[in-house]
Amino acid sequence: MSEPVRIAVLGAASEFARRRMLPAFAASHEVTLAAVASRDPGRAAETAAEYGCRAFGSYADLLADDTVEAVYLPLPCGLHARWARDALLAGKHVLVEKPVAMSGPEAAELSALARERGLALTENVLFVHHSQHRAALRYVTEGAIGRLQSFEATYTVPRRPAFDIRYQPALGGGALWDTGVYPVRAALHLAAPGHSLRLVGAVARRGPGDTVDTSGSALLDGGNGLALQLTYGLDHSYRSSYTYQGSEGRLTVDRAYTPPADHLPEVRLERGGEVTRIPLAADDQVDNAVTAFAEAVRTAAHPDPEILRQAELLQEISRAGSG
Repeated sequence: MSEPVRIAVLGAASEFARRRMLPAFAASHEVTLAAVASRDPGRAAETAAEYGCRAFGSYADLLADDTVEAVYLPLPCGLHARWARDALLAGKHVLVEKPVAMSGPEAAELSALARERGLALTENVLFVHHSQHRAALRYVTEGAIGRLQSFEATYTVPRRPAFDIRYQPALGGGALWDTGVYPVRAALHLAAPGHSLRLVGAVARRGPGDTVDTSGSALLDGGNGLALQLTYGLDHSYRSSYTYQGSEGRLTVDRAYTPPADHLPEVRLERGGEVTRIPLAADDQVDNAVTAFAEAVRTAAHPDPEILRQAELLQEISRAGSG
């Protein structure tokens, strides 16, 4: 049995990291939480004490530590590329929150750097590790809804407090970079895997007084008559779903992107005027993602090509939406 990967966390401010990722690291047999770094030494010490690991008051000091094999970066979007680059240059494998970078060239640079140094670079998109999506795609490819004609993916969440980093442009805020990543990755991973997608058009909107986009949508051409409609937002009622529309029916997955480990998913198949709800097994996408990252570290796996395709597509949507 392989030794657990010694992973450290750069940044202790992320509520998501404290709620989902740190407990997953602590519970996993595949990784060992070795250290936490924060620019707030008190917060670093408090978090490290909770998990019985070391605390660093500097990101650079942690990256210089030879006992750390890998780092997890739950920083604001605008800081991902910088610290992922520094971590790779320091010889660390990298698990970084989405998006890895806010432009295609940055993502390409990071992917090339990881390949050159034989290091894993993994974007922490959790939902792709949940078994419900393989089941849904299997029904579609086996003809349950006839010929696939369109794909609709939506991820919208309620508004957060005004001081939230998602509303700060200097830190990479905005709906596209926070919630838009999910339908974009769904399009790449679930609707057109291995195929190129062409952006037809995009719109982005801001709420009153906002300095970043708080909602948007994009229309993509998947070729062979496949249309993809993506919707995202930070100022909405909660919705997390996607639908395959075919010539003979439609198939929908709800709670698609952030289901808890005990959630019992189902696929809803509509065909011939009848609705069939197909129950699926619960799955822990967070634990699966941690295990997949550990395997990528051990095998020095090349970066997922979807990282680059996603970064390029997000950049195109951003430009079109602001035009």
